[in-house]
Amino acid sequence: MTAMVIPATAVSAQDVEGMDPITINGELPATLEGLPEGPEVEGFIAARGGGQLAITGENGANTTVLVAPATEIRSKGGFLGLDKDRLTADSLLNGLPVKVKTVQWGGGLIATRVKLSNKDLETAAMIRNGTAQRFGEHDTAIAENAAATEALRGRFGDIDQYNIKATTDVYFDTAKWAISPEHQTQLCAAAAEAEAIDNALLLVVGYTDSVGSEDYNQVLSEKRAGKVVNHLQQKCGWAPWRMLTPTGMAEADPAADNSTEQGKALNRRVAVNILVSKAVDSIDHPGG
Repeated sequence: MTAMVIPATAVSAQDVEGMDPITINGELPATLEGLPEGPEVEGFIAARGGGQLAITGENGANTTVLVAPATEIRSKGGFLGLDKDRLTADSLLNGLPVKVKTVQWGGGLIATRVKLSNKDLETAAMIRNGTAQRFGEHDTAIAENAAATEALRGRFGDIDQYNIKATTDVYFDTAKWAISPEHQTQLCAAAAEAEAIDNALLLVVGYTDSVGSEDYNQVLSEKRAGKVVNHLQQKCGWAPWRMLTPTGMAEADPAADNSTEQGKALNRRVAVNILVSKAVDSIDHPGG
């Protein structure tokens, strides 16, 4: 349950871009009990270094927190039947959305608990593994420009932002996850469009309307996303390593008003997003 990130000795954070370092004099506390409560920080991990996390919130502000030996790193749930809820510091990848409870210590903040979801963790891991495999398979073709290859590898290493090139929506009947013949054709067209874009990845996200319980809709949205992924890979020939882990969002982020039947129909959907990392996109299409 505890995650050993840095020893309880004097440390000074490395100078990491996007992080406002905290200098620690003395030993980190062995227990965080009894320390004054700090704010709850929510956002995504923008940088890591020296046992510290820089978390960027919705307003764009960065908050730096220490991750101590007593910090709990937890996850619950997950799309592929995972129920792991105890994680190590290696799970804290750049770009992951997190909720962090903190306490005040030494003029800074220490994380008491870092919480993330397995769905986000799987997505981040797939990004890292998929892009690494892609470069491995194309090393021969781009060996003539080794310096550019290494630059791309570095930029992909901490990928956390994308340009959305296109989105295809697939719609479903109430409580169903079967794909209509019309939408099957649209999915293969989307895969062909993505295939024509170098370095493109697909991110599939399932949704439901507001009818039914939260737990039921979560499972339903995941089944819809999984069905679309299977079709893209098995019928449309899309390579699995170019597919980010599918996500079910239940009734979150509705596309239309759930108070009408028309709105509910628009919300029973799966969005297939064609993504290219902003870093690579800027290399392929440099500004003037």
